[in-house]
Amino acid sequence: MHAMAALQDPTYVKLCAQLASRLSISLASARRRVDQAAAQKGGRDLEARRTQAREMLAALDQDQTDHGQQLDQLLQESEGNSYFQLED
Repeated sequence: MHAMAALQDPTYVKLCAQLASRLSISLASARRRVDQAAAQKGGRDLEARRTQAREMLAALDQDQTDHGQQLDQLLQESEGNSYFQLED
């Protein structure tokens, strides 16, 4: 039960939401990325996850890439490709 409470921490959820927004991915995907990155560094507790999320956001600040615009460009370029599907 304690692990579930940790996953609902408002600060952690907010950091993951910011990451999701910046990367144009779902909140679940952002949380999964943060959890996996923190686990790779040996941090499985809530504070390690918060720290990892902050580091990932800081890296995006340094990157200055507009990932949403990058995704839009990729989608536009793929429109004429017969192997590309928006729906299945």
